[in-house]
Parts: sequence; structure tokens; C-alpha cells
Amino acid sequence: MPEQSNDYRVVVFGAGGVGKSSLVLRFVKGTFRDSYIPTVEDTYRQVISCDKSICTLQITDTTGSHQFPAMQRLSISKGHAFILVYSVTSRQSLEELKPIYEQVCQIKGEVETCPIMLVGNKCDETSAREVETTDGDATSKKWKCAFMETSAKTNHNVKELFQELLNLEKRRTVSLQIDGKSKQQKRAEKLKGKCVVM
Repeated sequence: MPEQSNDYRVVVFGAGGVGKSSLVLRFVKGTFRDSYIPTVEDTYRQVISCDKSICTLQITDTTGSHQFPAMQRLSISKGHAFILVYSVTSRQSLEELKPIYEQVCQIKGEVETCPIMLVGNKCDETSAREVETTDGDATSKKWKCAFMETSAKTNHNVKELFQELLNLEKRRTVSLQIDGKSKQQKRAEKLKGKCVVM
């Protein structure tokens, strides 16, 4: 089990082109790009609340190719929670998650204590759908993990996905809300009563 630290590490896995980077960028920066740029590995950070103190949500956006098995194993061993993304427009992308899920189980042991979210992305593309919601739901039940459909393009369920994933964490309390106050409120309170050089 990873050591307790001020970082809460979430790892995003999935085949190439399913929208892993789009989901992460939509969540972290609120942006969406139509063009496809393959990822080797990117890490994004967001401040969140963890056991009533502030910590960093570290999101690792992994490669969709299978060229880097050592990086994949390292990401799993260091990760606290996992997002397994497939595209609802590609049944193959759902099949490709099975070995990744099995590797998470092998490295982490008890998956019941490890937050895992199966995510069907691109749910806005209804005419190109190959994987029904019921199929994703059935797979998540078989894998004993949570399930959600999202669209990075329309921003459907993106923030909810990360909040739900944090809600699955049972070893500590993690939330996107920092003590119910926004970052701006926190900063204003921090600056109150302090000398400011003008």
C-alpha cells in the first residue's frame, strides 16, 4: 500500500483515443480540444481536502499504447485510485481494459479497498455507440468497481466522476471541496490580518 502523504494519486488508464487526456484537461483546466495528441505520460495537480487538511490531488494521465509496461506497473503501485476509461463508440476499448484491471488487482491485492471507477466516455456520440450503458454497468459489477458515463466534450459528469472516485476512498476522507470553502475564500482568509507590501 502506498505511504500516506499529502498527495492523493489518481491514475487514468485506457486505450488510445478514448478521451483520457480530454477528461483530465476538462476537469483540471475546464478546456476541451478536438484534435488527438497521443500522451506518453502527463501529471496534473489540483488542491483538494483530505482528512480536513489540504492535500494535492495528483492525476496521472497514462499512455494509451502498450509500449511502456514498466511505467504502467509503477503507476499502479504508486496510485491510490484508478479511472479505467473506454469509449462508448468502441467495444474494443472496453476489452482492452481487462488486462489493466487484472494488473491493478494483482499489484494492489484487495480491490474492494481500492477506489476504481469504470468510465464510458464520449456518451454524447449516440449515433456511433457500440457499448450500451447496461454493458458498462455489467462489467463494473463483475469487476466490483463503480461505473459512470461521461462526455469530456459536453462536460457531462466530469466533475462528478472525480468526486465519486474520491467518495469511494474509505481509508481517509477526501473531497474536491476544501472545508466547504472555495480556494478564493481560503486565500482571502489567509491574507486577512497579514501585512501586504504595496
